[in-house]
Amino acid sequence: MEVEEAQRMARRHLERPVDEMDLSEGGSELTTIVTTVVEGSKNEDPAEAPSPSLKVEKKLYIVLISLHGLVRGDNMELGRDPDTGEQVKYVVELARALALMPEVYRVDLLTRQICDPSVDWEYGEPVEMLTTGSDGEDSESGDSAGAYIVRIPCGPREKYIRKELLWPYIQEFVDGALAHILNMAQVIGEQIAGGESVWPHVIHGHYADAGDSACLLSGALNVPMVLTGHSLGRNKLNQLLDQGRESQGQINARYRLMRRIEAEELSLDTAELVITSTRQEIEEQWGLYDGFNVKTERALRIRARRGITSHGRYMPRMVVIPPRVDFSNVVVDDVDSLAFANPDGTITTPVAPRAEPPIWSEVMRFFTNPNKPMILALARPDPTKNITTLLQAFGETPALRDLANLTLIMGNRDDIDNMSGGNAEVLVQVFKLIDKYDLYGQVAYPKHHKEPDVPEIYRLAAKTKGVFISPALVEPFGLTLIEAAAHGLPMVATKNGGTVDIQKALSNGILVDPQSPKEISDALLKLVEDRNLWTECRRNGLKSIHLYSWPEHCGTYLSKIAECRMRHPQWQNDNFLDDNYDAESEGDSLRDIPDTSILFSLDDGKLTSTNFKSPAYLLKAIEKYGGKDSTGDSAKALESMKVEPKPDERSPESIRRSTSGMGEKNNGMYYNSKITSLRRRKKLIVIAVDSYDSSGQPNDMALRVIKSAMKAAGDDIGARTTGLILSTALSVKEAVNMLSSGGISVHEFDCLIVSSGSELYYPSTGEDAGPDLHVDADYDSHIDYRWGGEGLRKTLATIFTPEQDGGRKAERAVSEDEERFNSHCLAYKVLRPEQALAVDEVRWPLRQRGLRCHVMYCQNETRMHVIPLLASRSQALRYLFVRWGLDVASMFVIVGETGDTDHEELLSGTHKTLVVKGAVTSGCDKLLRVSSNYARGEVPAEGPYISTAENVDDIGAAMKRFS
Repeated sequence: MEVEEAQRMARRHLERPVDEMDLSEGGSELTTIVTTVVEGSKNEDPAEAPSPSLKVEKKLYIVLISLHGLVRGDNMELGRDPDTGEQVKYVVELARALALMPEVYRVDLLTRQICDPSVDWEYGEPVEMLTTGSDGEDSESGDSAGAYIVRIPCGPREKYIRKELLWPYIQEFVDGALAHILNMAQVIGEQIAGGESVWPHVIHGHYADAGDSACLLSGALNVPMVLTGHSLGRNKLNQLLDQGRESQGQINARYRLMRRIEAEELSLDTAELVITSTRQEIEEQWGLYDGFNVKTERALRIRARRGITSHGRYMPRMVVIPPRVDFSNVVVDDVDSLAFANPDGTITTPVAPRAEPPIWSEVMRFFTNPNKPMILALARPDPTKNITTLLQAFGETPALRDLANLTLIMGNRDDIDNMSGGNAEVLVQVFKLIDKYDLYGQVAYPKHHKEPDVPEIYRLAAKTKGVFISPALVEPFGLTLIEAAAHGLPMVATKNGGTVDIQKALSNGILVDPQSPKEISDALLKLVEDRNLWTECRRNGLKSIHLYSWPEHCGTYLSKIAECRMRHPQWQNDNFLDDNYDAESEGDSLRDIPDTSILFSLDDGKLTSTNFKSPAYLLKAIEKYGGKDSTGDSAKALESMKVEPKPDERSPESIRRSTSGMGEKNNGMYYNSKITSLRRRKKLIVIAVDSYDSSGQPNDMALRVIKSAMKAAGDDIGARTTGLILSTALSVKEAVNMLSSGGISVHEFDCLIVSSGSELYYPSTGEDAGPDLHVDADYDSHIDYRWGGEGLRKTLATIFTPEQDGGRKAERAVSEDEERFNSHCLAYKVLRPEQALAVDEVRWPLRQRGLRCHVMYCQNETRMHVIPLLASRSQALRYLFVRWGLDVASMFVIVGETGDTDHEELLSGTHKTLVVKGAVTSGCDKLLRVSSNYARGEVPAEGPYISTAENVDDIGAAMKRFS
């Protein structure tokens, strides 16, 4: 893994100069732009230029996602485990504060529902109200206004699991969240928008797992995505490697860091805005990622301002909005004339000291001399929090031990043996160091504390004229530092992360190298010894702490998201149902006739029928297909009874890319009938089995699976409301020819998802259905977001051009397949699979150039497709949910045991996945990712949504067992 990572970094450094040269193409003006951006002073940094005054839309709906940890509005169990920390507190307070802004109607904080009996029952409640929202004279608040925690079930229903184990259930969470958002958009629309859906203004993911979820939701809904990383995987990986305790493989096994890093890269692909707490986070942490480069981002932004094309290249805008604190519970001793701004805009003066709270005695009982100043550290027992280095610094400095006590608030614990491995190891090291330096009577480490105790602990430290310390290897957020400053505590903090900007704003402490025990002890000793310095730092912090109030934070936040390009679902034809629609009417295709076992056949040149429900159906068929009498003796054009023309008779012109609802009369008729058909479906069977021969052509097994699925649909008790979808990497022409070769009519399907999800087609329906297929033009515009087009094609040509080996001409591993191109799919033939780059190896250089797309190997390693970021076979199903109301949870997706490189995406979600054994013998797994990346174990192997069919003939029975 280390070798592959080194190779990746080497390629990355080589790509950067090429990237800057690409930016300079087009003449001296662009060269000047690049030079200005790269060499300009920070005072002229366009990223810091004041934003234009924008009017923020009234009554916004904002969706926040914080997936892991125990999230509730009151009595937060901060520090209970590694996943329940500062981030939980921040997102809850952010949701509350945003809902109190007059521009905002509703804020939903989406998290995971947890029904584990080992945690409080509140975490299993589907909805929790945080606040009712802003109340003003002009308020239009309805029943749904305010801020809410909405808990979405995903993963093991009765088990609380750590964030590293949540990755297989991300898509399940997304499908549940999508259903909630669609419902809420309609409810809010009825309350404040005259019945028109109110879509989320932004979807804001917090941390990598929520960022991954926000990517998929943003893509399905076509609304802007915002990201806050909180803590970044690449930075954590580097810090842990620097410690030298574990190899990269061991670190990855423990923390699933490669999966986390890929989620962060995907988030950069999709996000329009990334919110950070410091400039250092932008330049030194996000700068480690393939998908972001400060110089490239600035140059692309200047191009956009000047109207110069960027050839499909894009990088998200990064802005600094420091964390904030709720000052309503702050207690400061001996301070006059201090006031803090509350989230609702009112002013709070610190209250007078109260009686000693119980937590004080719980801490003080550890100390031999409780009158000494208290050095306070409040952090989870995680290796990255670096508590052991703090203990080493304290234990090895006799002067510091003589002058001060040390208090370690390390979350809550009952039995160390029952804690997660990393936390348990840190606590064991802490106790060993206490014993090694004989620190008994000088170090406090209480087992339990509650959320309301935290302000009292700050107050106790300030009362003893103590110091707050954050020795973390990296402190991306620094929320505890702001809280400590609000209580009048000077700080000693790591020089890595958000602490730099906090110190710049407050000037209330000293920054140190977190890996230097001597720097830590010297800084602590200086503040404890020098009372004048301590007083100065305390006053400075209290004087400037108002800069970190919630109203100011929310005002900046709303102004920044107002700059996002507003997008939401827009259809060219919104006439979902015609006035004469009858949910119980007969269907639009032969499958919708109540007796679905109708058979047409040729018997001695005569038209015959079996199992017709009534003579009317037979007469209807004879009339349609040209028969003159019911016996069929003089039936003409009997060949027309075949459900599809022969493959060689189908011309490309018969596959029409008809636009939906663009003024053509026949298109309007088509959409009304098709919508009637789609809207009626209560269940959808999606056939996504990637079964191909060695040349990449569909084999007999593919047709067997399709026919077996069709039979299962016909045998279903709700056959009239069961639809069929074909999902494939084949082009639309290839898909139609495959069906024709098996005697299957394209009209048996409600929709064809083709070219790896880059196109959607609907067969013509109704009495006069012809051979036409109609493209979904709305889907075309939906997936066009950040599509690189011709610029992407040129870059791929460079990437796929092999390096010359001396004087010998190198052979290409892939070559363009122009016949299979479409407007949103670049197709390639894979000539040498053993030499082809893996998917992640292709995406690395594309991301470095700001090109965002999906790369798919398909058809048994014989083809490769490059399609838009928002396009994929799994995302196409979510599009159908949003567009037509076809709930993903009502879909059966039939797949093989392996398949194209998007096979993993089709396994996860709330749809029911049926894995057919033996249906696919060879797939493209080897070309998905390099060995140092995360393994297939990050997708669910079993669960309530996954079942298996023993063979192709078992599909129908397996579906019944599943149901």
